[in-house]
Amino acid sequence: MWSLIWYRITNILPTWFTQSDDPGVNMLTPRFEKALVYAFNLHKDQYRKSLKVPYFAHLMGVSALVLEAGSDEDTAIAALLHDAVEDHGGLPRLEEIRRLFGQHVGEIVDQCSDAYTYPKPPWRERKEQYITRLRSASPEARLVSLADKIYNVRTIIDAYRLIGEKLWDRFNGGKDGTLWYYRSLLAVYLLNGADLITNTYADIVKEMEQLVE
Repeated sequence: MWSLIWYRITNILPTWFTQSDDPGVNMLTPRFEKALVYAFNLHKDQYRKSLKVPYFAHLMGVSALVLEAGSDEDTAIAALLHDAVEDHGGLPRLEEIRRLFGQHVGEIVDQCSDAYTYPKPPWRERKEQYITRLRSASPEARLVSLADKIYNVRTIIDAYRLIGEKLWDRFNGGKDGTLWYYRSLLAVYLLNGADLITNTYADIVKEMEQLVE
């Protein structure tokens, strides 16, 4: 499986790092490739809890959503690395990200992280603190968070259709906590008003609610 993924990465990436005659296009540079490989090496042995697929697919999906929303390379890199701190090393990992990819990327990743230690603090406490912090986060951090949650909710919907109520055993918050969390985030994402990606999130949360309730 990994050889196939790596083949696709190494064969598709060169087409992304090309010059464009359109000054309005945010082109990716070798910094993005460096971040892609860095994220791959960190997360290559992880799998998603809701569906048995490589975790790296999630990181690529979140970064793709950020780029499709029109954001810049720093934000796309932060999207690739948004789980690196809480899953792989805490504050020392954050300092390494700042050193390798710059202060701006590090700040976005920091604002998207809900834990710096392992074991992590209790689930509800972490999520409440994350929601509070997100209210004062930068627009870039809220965009990465929004893309992350869109991907998560879509995965929940797919997994629920496959295994039904057994899905909630895999989540620390269970069914009620998970629904509370994704509903609560919508209000934060709407602080800057509704746009296409925020409306997408609102629609899939509604779809999830209708499906599971």
